[in-house]
Amino acid sequence: MAAFELIADGLRFPEAPVVMADGSVIVTEIAAGRITRCWPGGRKEVIASPGGGPNGLAIGPDGKLYCCNNGGFEYVEANGFLAPHGIARDYSGGRIERIDIGTGAVETLYRSGDQGVSLRGPNDLMFDAHGGFWFTDHGKVDYDKRCHDIVGIFYAKADGSFVEEVIFPSYNPNGIGLSPDGTKLYAAETYTCRLTQFNIVAPGKVDDAAGPGGPGIPLYRPAGYKFFDSLAMEASGNICVATIGECGISVVSPAGELVEFVATDDVFTTNIAFGGADMRDAYITLSGSGRLVKTRWARPGLALAH
Repeated sequence: MAAFELIADGLRFPEAPVVMADGSVIVTEIAAGRITRCWPGGRKEVIASPGGGPNGLAIGPDGKLYCCNNGGFEYVEANGFLAPHGIARDYSGGRIERIDIGTGAVETLYRSGDQGVSLRGPNDLMFDAHGGFWFTDHGKVDYDKRCHDIVGIFYAKADGSFVEEVIFPSYNPNGIGLSPDGTKLYAAETYTCRLTQFNIVAPGKVDDAAGPGGPGIPLYRPAGYKFFDSLAMEASGNICVATIGECGISVVSPAGELVEFVATDDVFTTNIAFGGADMRDAYITLSGSGRLVKTRWARPGLALAH
């Protein structure tokens, strides 16, 4: 197992690490409905409390945080691990939020029903070079009603003027990323544990006939009882996918080959992000045990658009 440095603990299901220039890392705490800034040594500061279920997070072209808010989960806690379990009883609706880091002000950029889209549980996002962003909707499971949403993948503009469902259906998409040249979109599906590639033909558009039955090209799927969560890109084009159940990060090449598996000690290993002068500092959220850790990565991560 790799050597890990503890950055922060006591977090309530942290995800979506955003590495800042000053060495701090901003994460969402989904179970607490808040956005928290963490410094090496354990210092933490709450910078916003949007409520619901703040999930994916990214810096936009205006320097503000863009947040996929899934509206909230219920949780179960056992054997020292916290785990989401179905739709929240006080589910507040899926939406995309914009957050001012300095003031903590939260603005709803898109909500379900805007421009004809249905947002049930927005999960993760990544900005492109054109000022827009792709995001996944993971949907919701309602155990009382015995139903599960069928959801999709969206493209939106950062100014709040445009949002569109580009890919439907997608089966519980979670992590999302863009190839270094911006021509390929990758999505990790949780329950199928499948990594899928889409060919981008224009900003916010994919080739609808690229795959065997539509736009999606199956790229990689591991054996065994595992689930994919979020992902991050390496500068080389490798896709680093957080893998629940196996406890770690699966590194997959653009050709669909497993490059390596980096093991952790938390069954809910959910996110990875890169930073540092050489982009080889990898920050990983160990969500079940509420930790943010850091390790040195074998290869540099991809520098993000903003």
